[in-house]
Amino acid sequence: MAAGLIFFPWILAALAWIIPSNRYRIYLVPFAGIFHTVATVFILTRPDLQVINSYLTLDAPGRLVLLTVSVLYLCCSIYAVGYLNNHLDRPNKGFCSFMLAFLGMMTLVTWSQHLGLMWVAMEATTLTTAPLIYFNYHERSIEATWKYLLICSVGIALALLGTFCLAYASIKGGGTPSLFIPDLLASAPLLSKEWLKISFVFILIGYGTKMGLAPMHTWKPDAYGEASGIVGALLAGGLTNCAFLALLRIYTINRAAGDFSSSHHLLLIMGLLSMAAAAVFMMGQTDIKRMLAYSSVEHMGLITLGLGLGGSASWGAMFHLVNNGLTKGMLFLAAGNITHAFGGKSLTDIKGALKLLPLSAGLFLVGFIAITGSPPFSPFISEFMILNGSFLTGNYLVGGLLLLFLLIVFIGMGRTVLTALQGHRAESTEPTETLKESVLTVLPILVLFALILVLGIFMPEPLRHLIQDAQSYLEVNHG
Repeated sequence: MAAGLIFFPWILAALAWIIPSNRYRIYLVPFAGIFHTVATVFILTRPDLQVINSYLTLDAPGRLVLLTVSVLYLCCSIYAVGYLNNHLDRPNKGFCSFMLAFLGMMTLVTWSQHLGLMWVAMEATTLTTAPLIYFNYHERSIEATWKYLLICSVGIALALLGTFCLAYASIKGGGTPSLFIPDLLASAPLLSKEWLKISFVFILIGYGTKMGLAPMHTWKPDAYGEASGIVGALLAGGLTNCAFLALLRIYTINRAAGDFSSSHHLLLIMGLLSMAAAAVFMMGQTDIKRMLAYSSVEHMGLITLGLGLGGSASWGAMFHLVNNGLTKGMLFLAAGNITHAFGGKSLTDIKGALKLLPLSAGLFLVGFIAITGSPPFSPFISEFMILNGSFLTGNYLVGGLLLLFLLIVFIGMGRTVLTALQGHRAESTEPTETLKESVLTVLPILVLFALILVLGIFMPEPLRHLIQDAQSYLEVNHG
């Protein structure tokens, strides 16, 4: 079953490419989502199934990211049936095939214990998501697709260079060169510190580009803005989490090698810079999807900041990885319903959404409240843990700047959201029959809403253990 979790989506992707019917191939997407989630939950309860070979083994942070990706994909796959049924006039062979292949590649990243294999899987996520961004088939979407491909390809090339430098650090240290993560952790004290630092700079820039950290975030507003809500949700809650997982694994090697100070400061700088950039561009933003893109920049910066702070802040970062993925999924899917109904994504097109689409717009409003760190939703807990961790570790300036950026983002995001939802609309603006809210396009958003609400009130023990294990993976290997 463990191997099937990785390979089954690729088999279905090939099948989706062969099936001639636009209508029937759609159902392969939720079928894969259901299988993947059930298999993931089962594997997480069976440690003996979490090792396939030395290349493919689920480590602690991999388990957490795998569960998040699986649940998010399941919700997006159910939504996809309703979405694609409203677009049967467009060929969806590529959309279904690449969406399934993307799931397989994200799964491969979570299982990879070889840095070369992990890099290949991350590069493959770029290639499988580019056609998904282009699904709307207009000039802006092809521009966004090329920008995404070019910037992320340069970033991932730098990550490869950093991986080579890490291997050379092993040679310079007199050890046996290896790209297996367990081997690197075991021989970490022997690694050349100079080459380790060089390696981490390249890897932070490389995988940071895929995460959308500033200033390498420039692909995000265009890609998220022009992609469908499904793709935006998977990019913001799936792709970025996988890139963060790759960065976390290599950061752990640095900690085990005793190179904590330099990498720690780099993470703090990149985290604060990303939050500052998001706060600036959020002010006056009139495009709701681009607004969500800058929100993604902010929250990946926040997670990076928590990782760099360590201690209780790193626990908050692991929990926020889950919360951000689920909440972004909720926001992007709700935004997809709103933009389809109004035929645009700018405030000049969207007015009075609460009256036109009460469920989707209401959930979008709740998602805004949640993602900006308001109780009783789970992002409040993880953001508070990161903020509290900054003060407990004596990083008062970091904590103060964090509060300032969160306040600016709340004000900027709130202005855009409230204008779109509560503004006055033309009386003639009514949703078409095909774009009215349906069970399939609302139910997944309700499920994601329920998850972030429940996790804000009650933490299930299995999830608590997953988060604790992910934090321990980082802390125990501190050199």
